[in-house]
This record gives sequence, C-alpha cells and structure tokens, in this order.
Amino acid sequence: MNAPDNQRFARIHTDQMTADQKIYFNSLMAGPISGTGSKGVVQGATSLGAPFNVFLRSPVLAERMRKVGEYLRFESTIPKRLNEFAILITARTWTAQYEWYAHLRLALQEGLDPSIGEELALGKRPSKMQADEEAVYNFCHELHTKHGVSDAHYQAVLDLFGEQGVVDLMVVSGYYVMVAMALNVNRSPLPEGAIPIPDLSK
Repeated sequence: MNAPDNQRFARIHTDQMTADQKIYFNSLMAGPISGTGSKGVVQGATSLGAPFNVFLRSPVLAERMRKVGEYLRFESTIPKRLNEFAILITARTWTAQYEWYAHLRLALQEGLDPSIGEELALGKRPSKMQADEEAVYNFCHELHTKHGVSDAHYQAVLDLFGEQGVVDLMVVSGYYVMVAMALNVNRSPLPEGAIPIPDLSK
C-alpha cells in the first residue's frame, strides 16, 4: 500500500482486502455510482479513491453508509439540481476542496447557473438564484452556520417538497459533512489543473 502525495489513507488493492472490505468494494462497483464518472469508483479498477478508500477502513460501517449515500444521490425527493446545490453549500462551508470539485461538475450538468457556483465559491450569497434555489440556500446555509432553521426557511422548503423533502435535504447536508470530514482528514488532493476554492478561514 502507498499513499500518493500527502494523503493519509493509502489505497488498498483487492488482493489485500479483508472479506468485509471486498463486500464493500464489490457493492460499490455494482452500484449506480460506478457509472457516474466518479474518480473514487472506477469500473475495472482494483482499488478505491477517496472518500471510499477512507471509509474502507471500517468496512461494515462503510457498507451501511453506502446505502444511505446511494439514496441521497439517486433516489432523493429533492431534484438533482437542488440536491447538488445543497452538497456544494456543504462543501463550501467545510472548504472541502475535492467535494467541491466533484459536485460542481454534477451541479452544472443538472442545470445550476455557473454564476451561482462562482459566487458561492467566494463565500458570497448567490445573487441570481431561482425561488427553489433560494429556499434551499436559506435552509442549508442557516442550518450549517446557525445549527438550526427559522420558521420561514423551514416553511419554504416544506411548501416545495413536503416533510420527506425537508428530511432528505437535512440528511444530504449532514451526510456530505461526513464526506467532507473524510476528504479533509485524508488531505485528498485536487486533480492537476483544478482550481481550489478560497480558504475563507484565513
């Protein structure tokens, strides 16, 4: 095993995996994420990239989390454009560089206005949001920064998506905090040529 660059978690190849690790690996390879262009799960590969390689260290936990992640990515009641926007808000809050890089591409593919990503990357409130995007931004930004949600922001999401949508939006935000933590602890690097978002903590 070797960790490229300064990553903390080395790739584990299939011939080095435990039985539980192979279950997780095979589940990912057979699941929907393997067809999305994810650099963490590549068809035909013999190891996983981050964050999956990080979670591989606790494979029983990872396999249970996988099902949650697949629901949030592919079955959520939140429309994909808005779901990816919520993930970007999480990535920006945590300055999770790789999470931002991976999900900005997906958000743009789903129709998010590029100017929204540009302003959000700088820590600004996007100025050209549609009404549903504004509802998601207000809910998620307040949840991340105030650790709660006002009645007005709760009601806006409830009116759009119902109670299940409120829960789906809450949980996708929390799930991708976990992913951001894994990527940041691992020090997962950006691909060559990718532009990092500013570190707003400095």
